[in-house]
Amino acid sequence: MQHRADTPSSPPLNDQRALTRAGLALRCLPFRRAFYDEVTDRALSSTGLCSRNDASSLCRGAPTPDRVEAHWIWLIQLGVLRREVDGQGLTERVRLTPMGRELLAQWPGEIPTPSGLDRLLHGLRRWRPRL
Repeated sequence: MQHRADTPSSPPLNDQRALTRAGLALRCLPFRRAFYDEVTDRALSSTGLCSRNDASSLCRGAPTPDRVEAHWIWLIQLGVLRREVDGQGLTERVRLTPMGRELLAQWPGEIPTPSGLDRLLHGLRRWRPRL
């Protein structure tokens, strides 16, 4: 089998599934585009997010550190966020990954609102991934 390096290839099927699942999560979780723009440039902790005066511009609803952490853990598992590292190891702060930047690039403005079916699919994939 001959491989041509100059032939563009599509992403592997698993990568496309990961992007689709992560894109659905971005649309269903309460974080606004401004939050993702913020963690592109600098790390942010859940307590830092919740204590900000402008938290409502970064997140829909009333964020609590525990709820924010639960959402972040999911986004870390999906590959959208990563924990910040310092000299002591992992911190409580997060930053956007290259995959997260790739997903956000598909939406020039605010992240689109999910449909009811999208929310249902996201919930099933998050809480019952084997179904």
